[in-house]
Amino acid sequence: MFRGETNAVLSVQDVSVAFGFDKNGNSCDGKQPLQVTDRVSFDIFPGEFFALVGESGCGKSVTAMSILRLLPWPSAKIVSGSIMFRDVHDCDNIDESRGVVDSREATENARDLATLPLKELQNVRGSEIACIFQEPMQALNPVVTIKKQLLEVFKYSSQKSSWSLSHSLQGDKEKSSSVQESLSQQRSTRVSLWRPKADRIHEESSDPLVVIREQLRLAGFTDPDRVLNSYPHELSGGMLQRVCIVMALLPKPKLIIADEPTTALDVTVQAQVLAVLKDMAEKTGTAVLLITHNMGIVSQYAHRVAVMYAGRIVEEGPVREVINHPLHPYTQGLLAAIPESHSDLRTLVSIPGSVPHPKDFAKGCRFADRCSKCAQASAEVREKCLSAELPPKIAEADHFAYCFCQDTRSSRG
Repeated sequence: MFRGETNAVLSVQDVSVAFGFDKNGNSCDGKQPLQVTDRVSFDIFPGEFFALVGESGCGKSVTAMSILRLLPWPSAKIVSGSIMFRDVHDCDNIDESRGVVDSREATENARDLATLPLKELQNVRGSEIACIFQEPMQALNPVVTIKKQLLEVFKYSSQKSSWSLSHSLQGDKEKSSSVQESLSQQRSTRVSLWRPKADRIHEESSDPLVVIREQLRLAGFTDPDRVLNSYPHELSGGMLQRVCIVMALLPKPKLIIADEPTTALDVTVQAQVLAVLKDMAEKTGTAVLLITHNMGIVSQYAHRVAVMYAGRIVEEGPVREVINHPLHPYTQGLLAAIPESHSDLRTLVSIPGSVPHPKDFAKGCRFADRCSKCAQASAEVREKCLSAELPPKIAEADHFAYCFCQDTRSSRG
């Protein structure tokens, strides 16, 4: 759907993250640093909803946080690989009839976030790549109104097309605020094929509060002013998470990293929040990286999915392909563990064992000791599964997995 239409907005290539470094970048106490992710690679395209799924402890959040280098310092470090972030929306050479960016210009605009100087990376954080975290109550300041916190997005955003506040933020009891518009003329002349709705909203008003109210309405709030004048503790969990979605989208980022944004919410509110996130992201052309362990959520909202296990990507492809015809035994196990109301299921299916600790990661296939396919395979295949050899790539068009058991294809009908 997205692959081949344009350049990837984010390209993660062979990224490995390790823990156990001191402030000088050396190993602590002479111990070997512990590598928790191993050569992780995936691409995310403009407007795409991309899911990274796996059990707790498989390295999903570490991978997501490494994109903006939000890993705990100095302990964690990206030891190899690149994270190329492309300004595909800022390119001038756009074929309007096809909606394709000139690949040479997109390549020139690419920045490696893994090595980008911290001062430049600060301009990317929040403005070009935004985050939505698990706990909205921890993401929002409990003693500041929603209005002030949303206005701060415009104050601190480094995006050239954002407004700059002409005064310091004042108390919520004030009935009006004088805000001046400072839109970049160069940016306004460029073509932006992916975000017509967002640009139209932003261009129609020079007042950030007008834009904020409109975004809150798009997020499903019927009374934006009441929300703006509220403190976080006065809103429900679902309402707070929708406020966080609005906050992430206000600076018009090219990518949103949503790290299990519905974990603390009940099922019905989960559906509402994810529907709002997907709808608003599609209207603004923003790509979304969704971190989750819930395959049900993935099947409903994602365009493509990468399945992660023990620090490695084991399968990737379009959601329909991965769910209906999973290639890797781990993916098959995850899907088999989901109860189905129409099936005559007396006992729940589960994957034996648990994700190993990083210090116990195998050099070869890391799922072999839990894999039923490996246990049933021939002695030759089982020997390969348990060896230090890396599993080969099984590819079917844009759907692929890494496994020694070549005949693992499964159908869920």
